[in-house]
Amino acid sequence: MASPKNRVSKMRKRQRVASLEKAIIASVQACPVCGGLKQAHHVCPNCGTYKGRKVLSVTAK
Repeated sequence: MASPKNRVSKMRKRQRVASLEKAIIASVQACPVCGGLKQAHHVCPNCGTYKGRKVLSVTAK
């Protein structure tokens, strides 16, 4: 198993994590059924639809 040769600085570590978060934020879009925000290629958490068909039954909060 690989082990690190040198210590990773706080700045380098935080830059790596920040680049992952930017990709998630950029892929948020509006649901075509309910208009709520959802992540691309995922089931809508508001109405439970995916590609126009009902996939999950979502209870009211």
